[in-house]
Amino acid sequence: MHGRVTSNEEADSAGHRARLRKRLLDAGADGFHDYELIEYLLALTIPRVDTKPLAKRLIGDFGGIGPLLGASADTLRREGLTDATIAALKIAEATALRMLEARIEGQPVLSSWDALGDYLHATMAHRRTEEVRILFLNAKNMLLANEALWQGSVDEASVHVREVIARAIALGATALIIVHNHPSGDPTPSCQDIRLTRDLVEAGRHMKVAVHDHVIVGAGGRTSMRAMGLI
Repeated sequence: MHGRVTSNEEADSAGHRARLRKRLLDAGADGFHDYELIEYLLALTIPRVDTKPLAKRLIGDFGGIGPLLGASADTLRREGLTDATIAALKIAEATALRMLEARIEGQPVLSSWDALGDYLHATMAHRRTEEVRILFLNAKNMLLANEALWQGSVDEASVHVREVIARAIALGATALIIVHNHPSGDPTPSCQDIRLTRDLVEAGRHMKVAVHDHVIVGAGGRTSMRAMGLI
């Protein structure tokens, strides 16, 4: 897919990579464009080729570094990337998510709300399918479990209300936060989102499980239904 390269092109590419590496080691990633970060990742698995054009194309095709790193392996294969290159991109995503996750570990969730929001946005905002996750909390609002309970629209999610409450009881959770993404990018709650939330609040009330919030994330931002006065 990359074609034949001359010795001069190889030398230019090697020199450019060396300069990128020096910038990174001397000053960190500040000042790097998104495409330069991807360019460097690609260079780790695509030797002797200028990876800048490919990096720029991928950023453009996916609409940004977040959607690119969050893309599935199958989607990336359809872009012509090898498994080695895909693994380099996915390890970068996993590392970023692990760092965000570490900011909320061992902290009361409600007191680290911004960190939680950043983690949820990075994890879910760029997914192309809808996913519903539940954060189960103990009496001190510490995270007991973060579980993806189903995929697909919440239009049919009312059947899952009992499942959510049963799981909360099994974990010994006293509270929960429901989170899901809107692949459209618009985090505005739908009528179905509001109905599901109210059904969960009512079911939880009977079993002494509080629903703290329903957070909706999308490429355009995130929305708290509690902050909107809908809980």
